[in-house]
Amino acid sequence: MPKMVLSIDGVVIKEVPLTKERTTLGRRPFNDVMIDNLAVSGEHAAVSLNGEQVFVEDLNSTNGTYVNGRAVKRQMLSDGDVIEVGKYKIRLVNGLGGVEYGSTQPYSATDRALAGHTPKSQAMLRVLSGSAAGREVPLTKAVTTVGKPGVAIASITRRNNSFMVSHVEGNSAPILNGTPVGKDAIKLKSGDLIELSGIQMQIVMGS
Repeated sequence: MPKMVLSIDGVVIKEVPLTKERTTLGRRPFNDVMIDNLAVSGEHAAVSLNGEQVFVEDLNSTNGTYVNGRAVKRQMLSDGDVIEVGKYKIRLVNGLGGVEYGSTQPYSATDRALAGHTPKSQAMLRVLSGSAAGREVPLTKAVTTVGKPGVAIASITRRNNSFMVSHVEGNSAPILNGTPVGKDAIKLKSGDLIELSGIQMQIVMGS
């Protein structure tokens, strides 16, 4: 289930699961998410669900609504996008046992050509533990991120026909086959075990 993580000055103050088709944000008490700040309008913005898609819409606020630093009127959100309302930042995440699985860079036609990508030859990340155990995350993007913001994030990068894992941020480094991973990327092979934030995952590569 998608959720919004509300923070100010880097400190998380609230997490709001998106259980309704429309969730409103603003300074007035009747909003689903009340933000008590003079820079925030009474009815500032709304986040809506349309199937698996999430949209944010500015409700003619005085100071505007921003997504990743850019003013918007209405925009579809991707996992990890940050809505800015006044001094508050609201990150869209999908909570899966405390670990998020998201793609940060589009996989272009050029990348496909370099990687020789075909639907029959997909690699994936199989989650082995936690509440998301059994989930399979296809590694079809140029870069796929795994982790929990503020704790530990790792990236799996596709380079030609191989995959590399590296530690992106956080005090807790990912563990590859029992060995901590640093900033330098390490090549992955099918069957490799990755542990991050207490969650175990396995790399599975098709033929």
